[in-house]
Amino acid sequence: MEEEMHTATKIRAETGTGSSPRGPGCSLRHFACEQNLLSRPDGSASFLQGDTSVLAGVYGPAEVKVSKEIFNKATLEVILRPKIRLPGNWALLNLCIVPSVAEKSRERLIRNTCEAVVLGTLHPRTSITVVLQVVSDAGSLLACCLNAACMALVDAGVPMRALFCGVTCALDSDGTLVLDPTSKQEKEARAVLTFALDSVERKLLMSSTKGLYSDAELQQCLAAAQAASQHVFRFYRESLQRRYSKS
Repeated sequence: MEEEMHTATKIRAETGTGSSPRGPGCSLRHFACEQNLLSRPDGSASFLQGDTSVLAGVYGPAEVKVSKEIFNKATLEVILRPKIRLPGNWALLNLCIVPSVAEKSRERLIRNTCEAVVLGTLHPRTSITVVLQVVSDAGSLLACCLNAACMALVDAGVPMRALFCGVTCALDSDGTLVLDPTSKQEKEARAVLTFALDSVERKLLMSSTKGLYSDAELQQCLAAAQAASQHVFRFYRESLQRRYSKS
């Protein structure tokens, strides 16, 4: 998986942009997705949002270590690997990279989201592992990780009660809301909020917030994210239709 995760892959561009109810300032960036890229995982997907790109691989349901076994459901693990730059053919090296606090926090948020939709009781005493490799981070990284994880789980055939997606909102100093912000917009923002939503009722599965905002602004961001999620789920549907219509 380590070698394949860093292999150059060709991403097929597929448009999936759309505007939120607040107008041009709240539009989503270009989307692209390709599934079944890697041979070793049971499912894989590459997801691109603007210049932010994440590669995901899913292993399982598979045998689980006794120490991690749960008798009535599957054990779900998420591993997030940051983008690193090393000279030469470093992919062949046995590297041990200690994740940062921010990466461990993202892993927990992604795991909690996956656990909320994966039907783990159908595969008790097994392991489902989601490995995420950050290819490039140009803003809204957590949302892109969530979207990549969802498409990889679908590719692996893992049973889920619903699909899920991530949407990031940023509030600038004058309260203007920006959806799917870039890194520059996130740095300049007064607050950055990321939501995970399901595809059935647009229910909130997870939220991650940073900065200062009022209760009214929180509700405003959530409403904008729920509206934007319709465009993300439509992109999922169109992407899957294109893939399976060719097979």
